[in-house]
Amino acid sequence: MDFLDDSLFPETQDKLVITVAPYGPEWEPADFPQDIAVTMEEQIQKAVDCYNAGATVLHVHAREADGKGSKRLSRFNELLAGLRDVVPDMILQVGGSISFSPESEGEKAKWLSDDTRHMLAELSPKPDQVTIAINTSQMNIVELMTEDDYAGSSFARPDVYSAYREMTVPAGPAWVEEHLRRLSAAGIQTHFQLASVPQLETVERLIRHGAYAGPLNLTWVAIGGGFDGPNPCNMMEFIRRVPNGACLTLESVMRNVLPINTMAIAMGLHTRCGIEDTLWGRKGQRRTSVQQIEQLVRIARELGRDVADGKEARRIYKIGTFYKDADETLSKLGYTPNREAGERGVPRRRAA
Repeated sequence: MDFLDDSLFPETQDKLVITVAPYGPEWEPADFPQDIAVTMEEQIQKAVDCYNAGATVLHVHAREADGKGSKRLSRFNELLAGLRDVVPDMILQVGGSISFSPESEGEKAKWLSDDTRHMLAELSPKPDQVTIAINTSQMNIVELMTEDDYAGSSFARPDVYSAYREMTVPAGPAWVEEHLRRLSAAGIQTHFQLASVPQLETVERLIRHGAYAGPLNLTWVAIGGGFDGPNPCNMMEFIRRVPNGACLTLESVMRNVLPINTMAIAMGLHTRCGIEDTLWGRKGQRRTSVQQIEQLVRIARELGRDVADGKEARRIYKIGTFYKDADETLSKLGYTPNREAGERGVPRRRAA
């Protein structure tokens, strides 16, 4: 991304899109009973509360009535239908892992099989987005957590801690290409969850080869443990490599969430918060998902940056837009065009 002399002026920046992940599938209800929604009614109301606080993208996971993370598409369909009724303008973004909560004592965190994960394209009503990981990698989500972060929670149990420490993200080339094809065919926008610059490079190759044709909405996920850590040097290199036509959100974990989000707001990027990412405000002080949203809204106002409403967020994300081929996608995103046969040197952008 390029930064002009006026790029830090809030009046030149897109309005802020706040993503909230309020369902926290890795936590058990007893870990934060004041803010973990269990019943269907509570899960739907949580979305309303987050939207009213200023969030316009909802990262969706579902729980069963017993509080365990759901792996049933019917449960997701029920939740999506309820959400469409009460927050019609909110961007509904289903987490592409479905759920990685251990289902029983000592059971390792599991991702669904490839065939079942492809069924995300068959959700009804369909979500606006489904997130996707790129390139199989380690996802040790506890690497950056301190003992203070998870003390007294289910993560303090050795079996649960070990399960999340050893978790991996299966996202091989064949599965990724097929998943992109199915989501696009269903009219569902892909949201890329990326751990590092190499994964961003793979996305560019997918676009150049025609495996994905559409807007580029992506999140830099700085959670360590196989992903980038929340190092500002990592962050700025990733930002530098993102094309100008993309829409970039920054994400981190635990008490790194707020400083990363504050930098995102100042630079004209977008933010993600919620108890899936952090339980904390200041050290030792729990902060609900709604409280986290309210804090980001206050920071944006202090910096003079407007917060997008639901319709504005849909415009910024280009929900419902797809492109016809690789050439159009490269042009819309601001990437250098593909090389034509016999062409030498770096290809220049061609006149429309």
